[in-house]
Amino acid sequence: MLSLEILNEFGADTKEGMARCLDDEEFYLELIPEALDRTRYEDLKKLLDEKKIPEAFEAAHALKGVLGNLALTPIYDPTSEMTEFLRAGTDMDYTELITKVMAERDRLSQMIGE
Repeated sequence: MLSLEILNEFGADTKEGMARCLDDEEFYLELIPEALDRTRYEDLKKLLDEKKIPEAFEAAHALKGVLGNLALTPIYDPTSEMTEFLRAGTDMDYTELITKVMAERDRLSQMIGE
């Protein structure tokens, strides 16, 4: 079951995330599953695989914003790094970064029983 303790164990900065949610724990915890919606991660991976850099940037940037607001640091950090490469239009192999992002997403999903 999702809790602040599990999020802290995951490496989230729940103090920061809670502050962005006006210290409303129930609201904060309600937003976490939405941030883990597998579709948005798979869509980003598909855009990267297809080398659609501008579209991948938009998707990564939106995901980065959600993850940053919720302070889900282990997913946010590699997403942020990827976003900056995409912002610069860097044509590179994003496999390592998207794999890390998805692995951290999956790890948290498993921790909360999603």
